[in-house]
Amino acid sequence: MNNITIIGSFNDDELCAHAIEALREASIADVSTFSPIPSHHIELALGRSRSPVRWIALTGGITGVISALALTIGTTYEWRLNAGGRPLLSWPPFIVISFEMMILFGGIFSFFGVLFLAGLPSLEINHGYHARFSEDRFGLVVRCDDSQSARIESMLKESGAEEVVREATDQNARTVAPGADTP
Repeated sequence: MNNITIIGSFNDDELCAHAIEALREASIADVSTFSPIPSHHIELALGRSRSPVRWIALTGGITGVISALALTIGTTYEWRLNAGGRPLLSWPPFIVISFEMMILFGGIFSFFGVLFLAGLPSLEINHGYHARFSEDRFGLVVRCDDSQSARIESMLKESGAEEVVREATDQNARTVAPGADTP
């Protein structure tokens, strides 16, 4: 059985979101999107929840504070330097170091959290991607069986797709349907 990839090109994110909602109502799940800008309309249509990066950053910040306090308190008790008869645990300098480590660890955790959640680095090119999806068009890629392809093509056209391209892929070989515009 042939697997078909149908690629729809939209000039507006609301039209693309409308097409995604129509596909979700038809219980078609294998949908990928490409967007030149972040779009809340598309995120809502895909049913994505809020990003967990903020919790990753919070975890990094808490880890930084705990690490800084452990480092400063541990160093103070290890060296026992008493300057001017002050107590060994003097909190004001510890707060500065804790703040700095909180910012450092929060930034590092956030950076690697974003990379992990975005699936980067991606070692393979996404099937159906075209360069125009990074410039000025919104792309919608649907993978389906041959039996569903006509219905999905009509749904994309009814939703306002400027162009609908059908690519037939057979296990390892890639063939493009006649008349299809390839980048």
